[in-house]
Amino acid sequence: MSNTNTKANVAVGKPEVTGAVFRAKAGTTPPTTAASSLASAFKGMGYVSDDGVTNSNSPESTEIKAWGGDVVLNPQTGKTDTFKFKMIETLNVNVQKAVYGDDNVTVSGNETVIKANSKEGDEGVWVIDSILGLYMKRTVIPNGKITEVGDIVYKDDEAIGYEVTISATPDEDGNTHYEYIAPITGATGATGGTGSL
Repeated sequence: MSNTNTKANVAVGKPEVTGAVFRAKAGTTPPTTAASSLASAFKGMGYVSDDGVTNSNSPESTEIKAWGGDVVLNPQTGKTDTFKFKMIETLNVNVQKAVYGDDNVTVSGNETVIKANSKEGDEGVWVIDSILGLYMKRTVIPNGKITEVGDIVYKDDEAIGYEVTISATPDEDGNTHYEYIAPITGATGATGGTGSL
């Protein structure tokens, strides 16, 4: 088996130029490829801050010790899957609905009314598109819900934003999210599949 280092497998995550984060209402059919066009039900969340997206997907376990202190077992007790990012287009009605709930945001003429209350947040289908060098990566969260919103800061040298944490719960197949990676069409040196932008 080859054990060589390959620089082509090293990448940074950049947002897709047409948008990086999208949301559709619960029940919308999730995409199943890296580069297919999203259905019109998916609404763009606009610019995300330069901190990008952080995915925490770590199993939790507990130590079982034998008499004398030796660790003899580490059974998994849970596994959370969350995505954290800051949306900075606070005047985007799609962002407002994602944060406050579809029913809590109304637009009449040129005025938007947002109601903040303790109603349960809306679950939805989330898509995060990014470019990894010569490849397109699409992360699909079939059941995602905003479970945390950071402090909203109003100051003259910082963009107002909604820092949110999306908690992903398992779909009917037990998966909390999917990742699809494919070469960008026409990208020289990319191998392993097909894809297009």
